[in-house]
Amino acid sequence: MTIRPSSIADIDTLLRLADEAKAIMRRSGNTRQWNDGYPSAEVFENDIRREVSYIVEAGGKAVATFAAVPSPEPTYDKIYDGQWIDDVKPYLVVHRIASSTESHGVMNEILNFCFNRIDNVRIDTHRDNVIMRHLMEKHGFDYCGIIYLANGDERLAFQKTIKKHI
Repeated sequence: MTIRPSSIADIDTLLRLADEAKAIMRRSGNTRQWNDGYPSAEVFENDIRREVSYIVEAGGKAVATFAAVPSPEPTYDKIYDGQWIDDVKPYLVVHRIASSTESHGVMNEILNFCFNRIDNVRIDTHRDNVIMRHLMEKHGFDYCGIIYLANGDERLAFQKTIKKHI
């Protein structure tokens, strides 16, 4: 698998991957996340303009997308019923992970990509997203508490830090 920056020409691909991810979420019982047209073409365009949007390719085919957003993340300023592992160091936030039904091992690729850039990664997800919660546990993320999005929606917050060997 390879990871490359997304471009405006990829918008239809990003929307297709988001639709496939929504279908996977719905089948797993997660019916309350990514509703009302989210993520939209406008959201993806904004990510591309900010140079935080990426596509994961396997065999030349786009199989996943994600945004790797440098800190600070305003919705992470306050965390409830817990605390961040490290609230001082810069971090990357991984948002909008969407993969096709044909993809396997995508999360490992995404996390390797992120940890090759920084040693501190945070991810939040909906309480009903059992697939993402399982992936967080599988990849050694610690549950840190609850954060609230700008619209007031609750999310479970996770963080993982690694020590880089020089």
